[in-house]
Amino acid sequence: MPFTATLSRVVVAGLLVAAALALATACRGYDSRADGPVTAVSPPPSGDGRNLPPAPGSQAACAPDMLRFHAGPMPRRDGRMLLTVTNISNRTCDFASMRYPLLRFGDGRHPLPAIGASRPLTPVFLKPDATAYATVVTRAGGRGDTGHRHHRISQFGVALAARAAPTQVGLDGAPVRVDTHTATVTYWQPSLAAACKW
Repeated sequence: MPFTATLSRVVVAGLLVAAALALATACRGYDSRADGPVTAVSPPPSGDGRNLPPAPGSQAACAPDMLRFHAGPMPRRDGRMLLTVTNISNRTCDFASMRYPLLRFGDGRHPLPAIGASRPLTPVFLKPDATAYATVVTRAGGRGDTGHRHHRISQFGVALAARAAPTQVGLDGAPVRVDTHTATVTYWQPSLAAACKW
C-alpha cells in the first residue's frame, strides 16, 4: 500500500542518516586539509582546463612532484592513522600502477602489507586539487600488547612504486605508537568516508 511504501522509505532514510552520523562521529575532528606538517614538493603549474573531466587514457601515474602528503592520528580511533594525498598539479593522475601506498617506518626494509579487502573496484584517480586517503592500522587489534616492540614515530616514508625513493611525511600532532610487525595499510580510498570504514 502507498502508506506502507512511504513508511518503508522513511525508515530506510533514517537508517542511512544514522549510519552517516556514526561515520562522521568516528572521523570527527580530523582536518583533512594539508596545512599541517606536509611534504610540499612544488607549486602547482599554471594553466587552463583544471576542472575538465579526464579523457579516457589521458591521465598519467601520480608522481611525488604532483602531490602533497599529510598524516596524523584519527581522533577517537585508537590504533588508526590517516594519510591523505592531494594532487597539486594541473593534470589528472591515477594510482593504477601501485594501488596502495608503500609505507616504511624507521629502519623497516619492507613496506607495510595492504589490507586486501580494502581494495576499491577501480583504481583511484585524482583530478587537480582532489584528495585520496589511506588508513594505517598502526597495530593489530588497535590496542593492547601484541608482544612486539612498539616504535614512536613522528615521520615515515611513503613511496608510490616499488623501487622509488620514499617521500618523508611528518605527522600532525604527537608521535604515534606503531607495531611494525602487525601494522597494515589500506588501498588508496576515493573518499574520507571510505577510509574511515577501516
